Amino acid sequence: MNALSNSSNRRTFLKQATGLAAFYIVPRHVLGRGFVAPSDQITIGFIGLGRQSNGLRGQFLKNGGRVIAACDVDASKVGSFADAVNTHYAAQADKATYQGCERYDDYRKLLDNKAIDAVVIATPDHWHSVIAIQAARAGKDIYCEKPLSLTVKEGRDMVKATRRHKRVFQTGSMQRSWPEFRQAVELVRGGFIGNVRTVNINVGGPPRPWDLEAQPLPAGVNWDAWLGPNTVTRPYNGVLLPTPNDKFWGKWRDIDEFGGGGMTDWGAHMFDIAQWGLGMDNSGPVQLTPPTDGSGKGLVYQYANGVIMNHQPVEGRQYCHFIGTEGEVKVGRGELITTPASLKDKVIAESDRHVYFSENHYKDFLDAIKTRKAPICDVEVGHRTASVCTIGNIAYRLKRPLRWNPDKETFQNDPEANQLLSRPMRKEWSV
Repeated sequence: MNALSNSSNRRTFLKQATGLAAFYIVPRHVLGRGFVAPSDQITIGFIGLGRQSNGLRGQFLKNGGRVIAACDVDASKVGSFADAVNTHYAAQADKATYQGCERYDDYRKLLDNKAIDAVVIATPDHWHSVIAIQAARAGKDIYCEKPLSLTVKEGRDMVKATRRHKRVFQTGSMQRSWPEFRQAVELVRGGFIGNVRTVNINVGGPPRPWDLEAQPLPAGVNWDAWLGPNTVTRPYNGVLLPTPNDKFWGKWRDIDEFGGGGMTDWGAHMFDIAQWGLGMDNSGPVQLTPPTDGSGKGLVYQYANGVIMNHQPVEGRQYCHFIGTEGEVKVGRGELITTPASLKDKVIAESDRHVYFSENHYKDFLDAIKTRKAPICDVEVGHRTASVCTIGNIAYRLKRPLRWNPDKETFQNDPEANQLLSRPMRKEWSV
């Protein structure tokens, strides 16, 4: 091809290009310090567009991820999410309009999009394992909201799929990237409160059985797709799937077919900090002793080293409270209380023990994709935390002591308890 035809083709391309095409051909130094060209950005597809997705969208847009696709069972949420993405990029390019966010009503079609590098999974918990495993098979890196899975077996299957397909996986336990929690854990693991004897966790209790009435299904909602892997059919209720106009969070986690109650909701945050502080990211407790009164509080976990962890729901801020032989560390969001008080602002020396440093959970994930190294809350970490929450719910349900083997991930000599480590799935979604 001669130079004239090359020049002609280039002019034709420039005339036809739309949206942010100019960003691809203008040198970085012209666009300003800190600008990341679209060709250098990680392309992201969102699956599950409820209230949580809005905050995640903002974080990934702010930290250099390039959102190019969105999927949900509610068409109105797909539209509003895609419109918000397009508005962001139009403003960034100083354009009146921009159309670059693909819209999907079936996540499998989104996974078939070869232009997508990574997915953000913000669906209800009963969908996490199926989508994550299929995403790994499709070659996508994965950011999945906490708790990682609905059952222990599903969590382990997610780990296996991630490793088999060599994917980067970040669990959305973002407290690990917050300074108060990092300081708390480094104080504990550094021995500044002596030997830890007890950990108290303040989060809610187990979920409840189905008790919702049927309500009219809003237009544009594929309820069967929302139910997904579940083998039991339930009618639509707006408490489970709020409309974009509703101001409350979906309460599906309160129902035991779709979530694990407060134990896996806030528990996936605070039990996570306990596991981190105790150095148990690859393990877990060995014994569980629940109350027999059905109160949903008072469960006692015991680790092999003798540490006792108590689930003690009380009113007020959720927290993780470490009690050692020489002091205490109590941490919640925006709050760190220590005994002695001077520990709160202690500067941890370079020679002392440090944990993985992340001050931005979303950037940490994007950076891990580029380096192919595990992020701060890798799939194994997320799985172990979710397992602590889930086996706690099993103990509450059976109302009797259980022996747990964290290496084999089974209860010892207890077939009834082991049956609850997995769930039946509809054949279409079984992975």
